[in-house]
Amino acid sequence: MKDIITFDDFMKLDIRIGEVTSAQNVETSTKLIQLSVNFGEEIGTRTILAGMQKWYAPEDFINNKFLFLVNLAPKKMAGSESQGMLMAADGDDKPKLIEAPSDIPNGSMIR
Repeated sequence: MKDIITFDDFMKLDIRIGEVTSAQNVETSTKLIQLSVNFGEEIGTRTILAGMQKWYAPEDFINNKFLFLVNLAPKKMAGSESQGMLMAADGDDKPKLIEAPSDIPNGSMIR
């Protein structure tokens, strides 16, 4: 278990629903998939790099909605900048993607 945090700490996290509009393996990496994610009008489209290539193909993401942490500091990886983080659950054999219902608007905040 991780350290206990305050409610104020939790409120710093900006977790949103995003729809993946395109995805491709990063050519210079054996781990990363580059996702283009639509977060609606307020945030727009962002590039998210996810270390999921071992378990998932780009096609597994396209036109699906997932949970993303959008206020994580940008990070350069394999020559590209990731502008957030895909949220996933630990699984026995691989990370489990957390799909959001298709009727929730892009950019909706998770509380």
